[in-house]
Amino acid sequence: MAATESLDPLAQDFVKFSVQAGVLRFGDFKTKAGRQSPYFFNTGLFDDGAKLARLGEFYARRLIASGLGFDMLFGPAYKGITLAAAVAIGLAREGRNVPYAYNRKEAKDHGEGGTLVGAPVKGRVLIIDDVITDGASKREAAEMIRAAGATPVGVAITMDRQERASDTSADRRSGVQYVEQELGLKVVSIATLADLMQFLAATDDPALKANTERVAAYRARYGV
Repeated sequence: MAATESLDPLAQDFVKFSVQAGVLRFGDFKTKAGRQSPYFFNTGLFDDGAKLARLGEFYARRLIASGLGFDMLFGPAYKGITLAAAVAIGLAREGRNVPYAYNRKEAKDHGEGGTLVGAPVKGRVLIIDDVITDGASKREAAEMIRAAGATPVGVAITMDRQERASDTSADRRSGVQYVEQELGLKVVSIATLADLMQFLAATDDPALKANTERVAAYRARYGV
């Protein structure tokens, strides 16, 4: 099948939006794993109402298309808090109103107390976050959800980098593969590194297209 026939329109729109918003950048960046990456995706730069609204829309459309069943959203502190709120709004605009909750880093000893805030954590819970690096934070979120008596069913993220979580570990899986295989959680991503490469291959912008070879080399070296 030709590359143009396998393009995911939603993913391509999201990559384009992320580049235009300055969230997806090209250059020389150091990752958490210590690698020099030719691109960087920083969800912290979805930093105004219009960007967050569109981000929530992309999440919502991808989740609805995925067919994954869930009753509520959970946003792990800190980035996941804003993201879960944006996704809840995006889903409501698509005709699906679901509750959401999030956690505090430290327990509160006054008011309602505890570490969980928002709707009661119950039923099938979908974790909302930006990326999955090694899966450790998703394990912690799943444990919090289970401790509340609910069932974690999946994780929704912005971009799957499709690369090994570590160069030093004998485990050669990506964080996404770890979460799906070891934690039993379905991962839904708006876009992947493969989608980014298709975007670069198709763009008419010579400055963007100039990054194609470096991104391809990075994937060849670290990809799964």
